[in-house]
Amino acid sequence: MKKSCETKEKLLQVGFDLIWDNSYGSVSVDDICKRAGINEGSFYHFFPSKADLAVAAYEEHWKEKRPAMDRIFSSQTPPLQRLQNWCQYVYDGQREKAEKYGHVCGCPYATVGSEIATLDEKIRAKSEQLMNAGRKYIETAIADAMREGLVAVNNPVTAAMTLQSLLLGMLVEARVQNDLKVLENLEATVMNILGAKEIAA
Repeated sequence: MKKSCETKEKLLQVGFDLIWDNSYGSVSVDDICKRAGINEGSFYHFFPSKADLAVAAYEEHWKEKRPAMDRIFSSQTPPLQRLQNWCQYVYDGQREKAEKYGHVCGCPYATVGSEIATLDEKIRAKSEQLMNAGRKYIETAIADAMREGLVAVNNPVTAAMTLQSLLLGMLVEARVQNDLKVLENLEATVMNILGAKEIAA
């Protein structure tokens, strides 16, 4: 049982990394199995298709990421500082992946979602679900900042959607240019869009 779980976890991790590093279309089941050191029979024992692996891998990635998001967006942290910490978290994560893979990877959910949106509904829906889950954290921080009179916006839902769109656009540009400098002004741009009246130290 332990070996079976380890095999599945290996496939999930390798599948996620390969797809994020390259693209969904360019990665085959054979590529995933070779990288994981697992035969294709074992792959299909756990996953009916590459799409099913992708959905499960992205869900697993979110489960691993969620504790960090909970910490960053803790209600014990001032709302603007939460957003500052989030911007730094995004930058640090992209830098770490760039050092590992040799290029900027961008947002894993948006990248695969935009690539496959018209081809596979399961992957599109999972990408949308996970992006929405991330946006809820931003929305809550903005709502708290509004209550404290720290920002000029008056609709946390709309503002969170705007910030998420900004981030996704910057991540796409950073990936295309293969340049993390694109993300260096993320925090300042976020605060400017919100009309932040003070920035936590």
